[in-house]
Amino acid sequence: MFGHKARSSMDSLIGPATRIDGDLLFRGGLRIDGRVRGNVVAENEQDSFLVVSEHATIEGAVRCAHLIVNGAIQGDVHASELLEIQPKARILGDISYKVLEIHAGAQVQGRLTHFDCVDNALHLAATGA
Repeated sequence: MFGHKARSSMDSLIGPATRIDGDLLFRGGLRIDGRVRGNVVAENEQDSFLVVSEHATIEGAVRCAHLIVNGAIQGDVHASELLEIQPKARILGDISYKVLEIHAGAQVQGRLTHFDCVDNALHLAATGA
């Protein structure tokens, strides 16, 4: 809807039988079907795309540009471009986003904060001068 379907390929996959204990740093596209106990962070946030499937669980913070969640996240979420929360998603943590789409049935427990990247960039430039 907002261009999130433009990226059709995933560079990496964490399968349903996989559990990762520790922080996960990724580039490009990542799909998680398994369990991650640690933070999931995109190295180059601008070009990142993360899908958390219906059976996936993340216990840690998530930070990327485009995020589609249909599983469980226990931790803060930061989506610098688009956050789509699908019907079976369960998020327990504070969420910051630029564009948000929430489907009926999704569960969110935490604070939602909208930010505008243009305003943040201008503020940072002004404070650094």
